Amino acid sequence: MKTTSERIGDLLRSANQTLSTAESCTGGMIAHKITAVSGCSDYYKGSVVSYCNDVKMNQLGVSQSDLESHGAVSRPVVEQMAGGVRNLLATDYALATSGIAGPGGGTAEKPVGTVWMALATPDGIESRCCHFGTDRAENIEKASESALEMLLDFLLEREKSVR
Repeated sequence: MKTTSERIGDLLRSANQTLSTAESCTGGMIAHKITAVSGCSDYYKGSVVSYCNDVKMNQLGVSQSDLESHGAVSRPVVEQMAGGVRNLLATDYALATSGIAGPGGGTAEKPVGTVWMALATPDGIESRCCHFGTDRAENIEKASESALEMLLDFLLEREKSVR
């Protein structure tokens, strides 16, 4: 059975489309999963690991005021990250993640395991928030796989509507 990354690769390659990623809490794990697939250079252009807010602002165009008012782990920030890397690397699609992997850093409002993810497409940006557990490694893995599944679901729906 193919992995999520392999299935995404097949769909992007057949549509002659490209992908980029912007990762904060996942620290490059999504990029790792994508580049583990042989031939991914056909569709994957690269990633910005924007762990620091300065990188989010200077490389991805995230608004300083949104970072200050909403925090790095928020819908506006992750959507700007996705749109920013899509523009920066000139891709059809982009995935972004920002969250609190743990074990520290959580608050009552945003507990450890809170992760925002966004998918930028030619038609717009969609995002969602997930709440995982308190284990750092598990949170990184689950967030990475959830973001990839978000892209796969979108690509499969798109493929259905084209038929």
